[in-house]
Amino acid sequence: KMAFASHSHRDPSGTYTFSSRPRAVENRSKYSETTKRHYGNIMYDRRVVRGNTYAKHILPTTAQPDPAEIRRQQANRRRAIAQKQAREQFRPNTPEALEGRKHTDVQTELYLEELSNIIATTDIECQTDPFLDRPATPLFIPAKSGKDVETQIEEGELFDFDIEVQPVLEVLVGKTIEQSLLEVMEEEELACLKAQQRAFEELRNNDLAEVQRLQEMERRHNEEKERRIAQQREVLRKEKEIAEKIAARAYTQQYLAGLLPAVFTSLRRHGYFYNPVEKDIETNFFPWLMDKVNNRVERRYTAREILDTMIYDVTQKRLERFNEEETQPEKSDS
Repeated sequence: KMAFASHSHRDPSGTYTFSSRPRAVENRSKYSETTKRHYGNIMYDRRVVRGNTYAKHILPTTAQPDPAEIRRQQANRRRAIAQKQAREQFRPNTPEALEGRKHTDVQTELYLEELSNIIATTDIECQTDPFLDRPATPLFIPAKSGKDVETQIEEGELFDFDIEVQPVLEVLVGKTIEQSLLEVMEEEELACLKAQQRAFEELRNNDLAEVQRLQEMERRHNEEKERRIAQQREVLRKEKEIAEKIAARAYTQQYLAGLLPAVFTSLRRHGYFYNPVEKDIETNFFPWLMDKVNNRVERRYTAREILDTMIYDVTQKRLERFNEEETQPEKSDS
């Protein structure tokens, strides 16, 4: 509902005249802004936890654990367990006791105390007072201020539906017809754009086909050109090779013209060309002859040495006999 407020006064003729245009009353909050601020009220303090006082930690129901944090905690826990096992493994242990003895735990503190497996425990209870239900907040009714002003409006004085509805209907009908015309024009424009797009695509396809044909023709021309160039290069290479062969043959003939006699002369001088009879005499007969001559000479030398030895022996014997014969007359004379 909308309330209208205005200032009016009655004319002497009995009709009402308005000194200002009607205006809508502004919506105001039912409650004061100060009521929304709960200063000093512990019930609205977020640091205060309501419920069981034995709870150690309360997590929000919407909180989701972070997978990365969980993996990091698990890795830290595994690392701590591995370090503890390593310390226990490398920690020096007490050597084993000798035969007939055993190890016993002994208290080394200043004051001895009784050791027992039973742990002393004590039960302590604590009960807090239950929370009372919070009473319902009373509705805030602001204090009345200002003066009440009333205006009496008779039926038909401010609004006539049949008259006032005509502009609204004209606007609605006009907007509907305008929107319909816009939609029809948009559909026609879209159809025209599609037709233009189809025509453009046909032209583009034709252009692409022509471009592909020209590219293929250019490719064939390039391949034919490269093939002709390769053939010409091959012909030039063969002609150059033939010319080099001819020049090499002429140079070889010219060089070998005087080389053959010199080679044969050098080979003949070094003994590569020889007479078989001379070669046979030199390699077979002369060595055999020299061996025979050496054997004959050695036999003669041996015979001479034997003869010299015999002559020496005979001479020595005769000399000794002669000396003996000379010494015998001397002995007889004496």
